[in-house]
This record gives sequence, structure tokens and C-alpha cells, in this order.
Amino acid sequence: MRLTNKLIMAVSLAGLALAVVVGLYSNQTPPTPEPVALPAKAPFETYIGGGGIVEPRSEIIGIGSSLAGVVQTVFVTVGDRVQAGDPLFLVDDREARAELAVKTAELAVAIAAVEEARASLRDATAQFALVRNVADHRAVSKDDVEQRKNAELLAKAKLESALVAVESAKAERDAAATDLDRLTARAPSDGTVLQVNIHPGEYAVAGAVDTPLLRLGDVSRLHVRTDIDENDAWRFTPGTRAVAYIRGNRDMRADMRFVRVEPYVVSKTQLTGTSTERVDTRVLQVLFDLDPSDLPVYVGQQMDVFIETSPETLPASSPGPAAAARDISEADADAPSAGLGQGLFACARVQAASAQTKEAGK
Repeated sequence: MRLTNKLIMAVSLAGLALAVVVGLYSNQTPPTPEPVALPAKAPFETYIGGGGIVEPRSEIIGIGSSLAGVVQTVFVTVGDRVQAGDPLFLVDDREARAELAVKTAELAVAIAAVEEARASLRDATAQFALVRNVADHRAVSKDDVEQRKNAELLAKAKLESALVAVESAKAERDAAATDLDRLTARAPSDGTVLQVNIHPGEYAVAGAVDTPLLRLGDVSRLHVRTDIDENDAWRFTPGTRAVAYIRGNRDMRADMRFVRVEPYVVSKTQLTGTSTERVDTRVLQVLFDLDPSDLPVYVGQQMDVFIETSPETLPASSPGPAAAARDISEADADAPSAGLGQGLFACARVQAASAQTKEAGK
């Protein structure tokens, strides 16, 4: 009995010691994990930050098929440089080639019919000429003269009909040739093949598709399409400086040149992956030009973009109503030369400055 009590006491003490050890280790603060890459730091005192995505200067051109069918040949691979009009892929054209051969033969028949009609006209004209100028009407009957005259008129009508038939046959031949040419997808402009999503033997659907059969783009110069939150859109001034950073390496940056503003505010579709990101907002899209030799970036790559803004206007230096109206009119007058939307944004900035003045007066 005493041995059992001692054993129970030893087990209890061991459990208590284990609980104490576990409690001490569990209360320790875990070490803060170091970030894989430090975030980029804005190079401007005042700025707008936004996510950017790299795209070709020509934007991404999705190539489809005019006519549905099984793909017979793909002429290009990813990375190929193409010129406008170069073939990209060919849909099975055997039926179209057969139809073109039929229409070509029909055109040859129509041309032969024209020669036959011309020969008939020459004969009818000669027969009518024999009796047309006869002085003695007793030598030939009046009915014979009328028959030969009508035969000449009929031959002329048949020749005109044959000529029209030739034109119709040519149009049908040209239509068949157009259908044959439409089976070959061609490059609409100079560029580089960015993606190939079709292979020989696969069925190409005509019309718009979710995933284009090929993607092309002019990558001699790149654009960075930057999303500016609609709440910050009024702070943006077209023509200001911008800097782009490669994600994962804040030491790799490049200055960019303003290209244009897309004046239509759209729903946000480009996600950055941050935990505080909103997806129910709308954004103003601004395009900046990026020289590919400045940064080793690829089409579709996301970048961190910082756009310089003017310092916020102090209440003491805010313009009065007359000056505000003058500034708005001047901004609207200069808007076409500086880019779309400048007058709108200048107006918003003046309104914000006026609101700050009112608040300071209160």
C-alpha cells in the first residue's frame, strides 16, 4: 500500500514538472519571421501608389479564327517575330479548295459561252446584212427580213447575258477564294508571338472565345498599366513622373514616361495579393512607357508603381472663389495638350482646396 502511494506521488510530481516546462515554453514569444523581400519605398515625398501590369505597346492582341474547323498547320511558335500579313495557323482547307476549283471551272464555262454568243452574233449580223439593203423587195420576203433582224437582236441579248454570267461566275470564284484565304489566320500587325494555345488536330471555334488561340504583341516598347484607386484619382495629374519597381527586388527600378489616361473608370480586376486589398472598388487606369532595356520584365508581370503628386495645398494659401474659377478654366483649356482628364482632375483639386479653406475658417 505504501509502495502504491509513493508511485502515485512520483507520477503526480512528474506531471506537475512537465506542465511547468510546457507552460514556460508556450509563453515564449516566437521570433518574428523576416520578409522574403523588403517592400519598395516610394522615391517621392508625396505620391500615389498603385499596382501595375506589364503589357506590350500594342496591348495584347488575341487571335481567333474566322471560320470553324480542325487546325491543319501552325506556322509559328512562342517568341517568333511576325510581320503584318504573315500566316499564323491554317484550318483544314480541303473543302474550300475543292469549292474554289468548281467555281474556277464554272468561270471557264461562262467565258466560253461568251465566245459562243459572239460567234452567233456575228453570224446573225451577217445574215441580216444580206437582206437589209436589198432594193428589190420581191427578191426576199418581208418575213425573212424580220426573222433575220430578230435573230440579230436575240444574238445581242444572248451576248449581254453571257457577259453578265461571266461577271457572276467571277464573283462566285472570288468569294470561294476569300473563304479559302479566311481559313489562314494572319498577323494583323508586326509583333511577337506571346502565347500559342492551338495545335494541329485541335478544333478551332469561330468567333470570340475566353482564351484566344494565339496572343501577339509589340514588345519593342512596353507599357505598364497602372491602377489608381478612384479615391486617389483626383490627386493624379497627367504628365507627372512615375517609377516602377520589380516585385521581389526593390533595388531594381526604372523611371517611366507618361503615355495616356484611360478616361473610363473600371472595376478593379488586377489583384496584388495583399491582405488589406479591396476588390469592390473602381480604378482609373494610367499607362506609362517602359524601356525593356531598363528592367528585365515580361509581359503580364506585376510591378509596384509610385506616381509623384503635388504637395497638398495649405489652407492659408488656398485660392479664393475667383482664382479657383480661373484655375479651372485654365486647366480645361490645357487639357487636350496634357492628356485626357486633366481639366477634370484640376477641377477636383481646386474643389478639395476650397473645402480645406472652409474647414480652416470654421
